[in-house]
Parts: sequence; structure tokens; C-alpha cells
Amino acid sequence: MSSQTIKLIIPVAVLVIFWFIPAPEGLSANAWHFMAIFFAVVVGLIIEPVPAALIGFVGISLVAALGLVGNPKESITWALSGFSNSVIWLIFAAFMFALGYKKTGLGKRVSLVMIKYMGKSSLGLGYAVAFSDLVLAPFMPSNTARSAGTIYPVASNIPLIFDSTPDNEPRKLGAYISWVAIATTCVTSSMFLTALAPNLLAVDLINKGTGNMISWGAWASIMLPLMIPLFLLTPWLVYVVYPPTQKTSPEAPAWAAEELRKLGGITSKELLMAGLAVVALALWIFSKDLGIDSTTTAISIVSIMVLANVITWDDVISNKAAFNVLIWFASLVAMAAGLKKVGVLDWIGSSTEVYLSGMSPTMLILSMLFLFFVLHYFFASTTAHTTALMPIFLAIAVKLITPEQLIPFSILLAGSLGVMGIITPYATGPSPIWYGAGYISQGRWWALGAIFGALYLAAIIIGALIFI
Repeated sequence: MSSQTIKLIIPVAVLVIFWFIPAPEGLSANAWHFMAIFFAVVVGLIIEPVPAALIGFVGISLVAALGLVGNPKESITWALSGFSNSVIWLIFAAFMFALGYKKTGLGKRVSLVMIKYMGKSSLGLGYAVAFSDLVLAPFMPSNTARSAGTIYPVASNIPLIFDSTPDNEPRKLGAYISWVAIATTCVTSSMFLTALAPNLLAVDLINKGTGNMISWGAWASIMLPLMIPLFLLTPWLVYVVYPPTQKTSPEAPAWAAEELRKLGGITSKELLMAGLAVVALALWIFSKDLGIDSTTTAISIVSIMVLANVITWDDVISNKAAFNVLIWFASLVAMAAGLKKVGVLDWIGSSTEVYLSGMSPTMLILSMLFLFFVLHYFFASTTAHTTALMPIFLAIAVKLITPEQLIPFSILLAGSLGVMGIITPYATGPSPIWYGAGYISQGRWWALGAIFGALYLAAIIIGALIFI
């Protein structure tokens, strides 16, 4: 039996096993059967026997066909509810932003300029890679597209200048650049609401689970004070903990200057793309004061990008990654909303209240943040982690912590999704790319992941002590 067949059998087996277990006391048979399908979907997202979007699509189709959330009309309305969700379309639009950066060459130019002016030393190169990611992060909700798709093609050439390859002196420069790149993209993914797609998914789940809508500015007010110090510290800390043997790099700026010469002067489309990105960011930051929805801003900017030929309409309709994420996240939003609709979340909240009510609110909050973070060791997808655990943790929080504490707790819980990507070679989208470059062994990656994971988790815990 092939491994692919085994992967296909496992989610089905999970579904069958849970389906025929009697429903726990206080939970209806329909709700328990929904849970069985939900568990099977989460397992499928972890092992991916088929594309993740298809797993979610099959999940909502099965629930609707079986009528677990109501009559036929209620079922199809629920199944398609995710596709009318504004957050999902914000994510889709942000993928077009990423395409604009790539197609105009602006993303590549930003990276090369950073290397040209900051890359005279190995530490400077680390900061050049880090700041390249930072500049792109607010506009690119896929850290895979940002770090693996934009930064990696440029940064991966730097070690080769110094004859540092996976087989020849990887510690000379390649290992340092690789770890700085993955570590800083994890930090920037937590820094901005729009820097990681699961952040936006989590915010939607927070809205559904608690009734609180988290704005771009509210996120930034808590996460920026925590993440900026981490961002500035990370390249230096990597230099101390996992230092390159190559300390100076005068060849790197010269290489970057030559690559910039090949690119030619900055084009009108690059300037337009940069201007539209700044406008979008400003409108996201001040959306509450201006009364403009974040998704309205995003789709309006995309419309201008197409009309100005920064990207073409064919680019939009042929962007498989964007449509894949749209279907994937729309399906998962519906599945997560279904947990509340059938009464699962209320049941979880009531059941846990008995066992956790004796804890002080502060200890409960810290324990939940810690547990939410370390459970990511069992997930190969931040999206799967968000879908599986965020509704449950919020259901508990709604019951046991005060309304004043709920908003900052929710932001910190969602904000930890980016930084938890550092802990394993499979924890976030770009990890397999940088790990696959071959400069860092698996054992070393796990060890560094534990060190930096502990540091990043500590920042989240400190945030809880400050803001809650």
C-alpha cells in the first residue's frame, strides 16, 4: 500500500471512528457528527493527502449534504458563507499586491538595495535580509510568497559569492543567512495583521467567537511594541548564537550593485506599485477613523493596479495560489463557524469552565498562551492550527476572562501564529524552502527553533503581563 493511499485512509478512518462513538453528554448527535467531520478535516490538513483547499471543500460539502447544520436551504447558505466573508477577499486582494511586487520587480529591487547599502559585513547582510522582509510584510499576507518567493531567490545567491554551499563550508555564510531569513519572517508575520494569511483568518474567528472585530491599528498597538525589539534583536542574536565564519562581505554590495544595474532604472510601474502600497497601508491604519473597510481599500487598490496595467486581468484570473487560498480559507471559515452553529463551542466552554474556574485570570491567560504556542509542534500548517484551536481557546476565554481582557488576549493569541513558525522545519510556509536549501541540518534546526521559540514565546507572555 502506497504512502499516498495511507494518507487518504487516515482522515476517513478518523471520521468513521468518531462518527460511531456515542455523543458526549450535553452534545447532540448532529453536533458530534459535525465534530467527527471537523476532526477528519484537521487531520487531512495536517497530512495533506490531497490539496488543502480540496479537503476543506469536501468537508463543507459533506456537512451540507448530510444536513448537519439545518434544512437544505440553511445547509447551502452555511456552506457558501465563507465565500461572502470580507476577510477572505482581503486575503485574495493581498495576493494581488504580492503579484504586483513580483511582476514590477519592486520586491527584488528592495532586497538588492538593502544588500548594496547594508551588506559590507555578515551582520549587515543579516539586517539587509531582515529589512527586505520588513518592507514587504505589511502588504504580503503570504510569508511563503514574501520570504520564499521574493527574498530567497535574491538571498540564496549571496553565500555562493563566498563559495559557501551546503556541501562546502555552510557555516561560512549560508547557514547564518538562512536562519536570519526564516527567523525574521516569523517576527514580521506577527508584527502586522496583513503579514500572514492565518492572522486574518484568526481575526475573523475572533469576531465570530467573541463579537470583537480587531482592526489593523488595534493589532499594531499591541504587536508592534513587542515585535519591533524582537526584529531588531534577531539578526544580532543569530550572529551570537549561530555565528558565520565569514565576518566581512565586501563582495556582496558589489554583486548587488551589478544586479541593480542589470535591472535598470526604477520604472513608472514600480513607483506606482510603491505609491499604491503606501496608500493601502495608510487606509488600513486609519480605516476606523475614515470609515473605510479594509477589504474595500484592498479591492479598490487591486482595481487600480489592473486598470493601470501594473498587473493584467489575466494575471488575476490565472493566479492559482490566490484562488486556492480563497477556496481553502472560505471553507475553513465555514467549518469553524459551524462549530458555534451546532453548539460545539458552547459545550466546550461550559465543560471547561468547571475545571478551570479555580485558576486566577492571569494564570489562565498565561497558560492558554503557552499551550496554544507549544501545540504548534503537532501542526505542519499554521492555517490548520488556527482552524483547529482558535475557536476552542476563544470559547474558553469568553467564559472565564473579563470582557476588558478579552480583546488584548485575542490579539496576543492570534499574534503568536507568526512567531510560532520558528519552532520546526515544517512549522510555517517558508520553512521547508529555507530548510531545503541544505545549509542547516535537521538537528540544528530543531535546537535553534527551541532557543528562538522560547524567546519569541517569552515576548508574547510579557505582552500578556503588560497589556492584559
